[in-house]
Amino acid sequence: MTSIGAHVATPLIPPGWAGVSTCALAEVEPAGPWRPPYHALLLSTAGHGTVEVDFAPWTCRPGTLLWVRPGQALRLGGNGLSASVVTFEARLAGDQFPERPEAPAHWQLEGEDEDAVISEFSQLTVDCERHRAGPIAADLLRHQLAVLLLRIALLTPPPPPLGAEGRTFARFRRRLESGHPRSRRVEDYAEEMGCSVRTLTRASLAVTGRTAKQVVDDRVALEARRLLACTPMSVAEVGRHLGFPEPTNFGRFFHREVGMSPGQFRAETAVNGRSGIPAQRQPAD
Repeated sequence: MTSIGAHVATPLIPPGWAGVSTCALAEVEPAGPWRPPYHALLLSTAGHGTVEVDFAPWTCRPGTLLWVRPGQALRLGGNGLSASVVTFEARLAGDQFPERPEAPAHWQLEGEDEDAVISEFSQLTVDCERHRAGPIAADLLRHQLAVLLLRIALLTPPPPPLGAEGRTFARFRRRLESGHPRSRRVEDYAEEMGCSVRTLTRASLAVTGRTAKQVVDDRVALEARRLLACTPMSVAEVGRHLGFPEPTNFGRFFHREVGMSPGQFRAETAVNGRSGIPAQRQPAD
């Protein structure tokens, strides 16, 4: 079976010996999509272009900051876009940005905020070049990354404290992240959490406006799109990986959620850079 980790070569430099690295994108040629297994911060410095993260296009100009999380589908557009990039391992992400779908991922910086973030990017780049080994240097680079992440955290007001339903939904999402290849049944997640399906549905509706079943299907459909776009796995292999023994069942599920067949999605992703693919359809119920 084809590895789900197979993807095209990435122009991003992966995290190095200290768990953090920097690189520059200058007049980027279209590349991807692929799924970096690490975090990437992209700060546009010149030109204009499009960067797609999980099939959502972001128009970038000087001052645009994007945060790409591990496993997200990333495609870089051309048009002379230049950017500074910081990549880092998941263990260094800190707790300012919990792993949740609604976590901030895009900012258009201006004024003092832009100056501060540019300064942190620049200093981290200089020190990554100057220091190539040693525990003190590693601590320095990680500390500078932590300062950069704190500055980014200050760009977005903190979310309100979670109530009971918010905490339930957060637990549900964490289990869904690891469990979606094994089960699409809300009953299984409710049993694992020691609560009822009604409790999960009420929590999901309160936080997202979607039922628990819709949240599960949304996550499975996203993973299917990532695998179809970023790996050479066959449609049948993608379906089996996500718990569909029969390709026809996977095809029906994918068409219902995305609005086209898996094969058509893959073809349009490869040809058009996905920009013309419609957003996920909302189930009628």
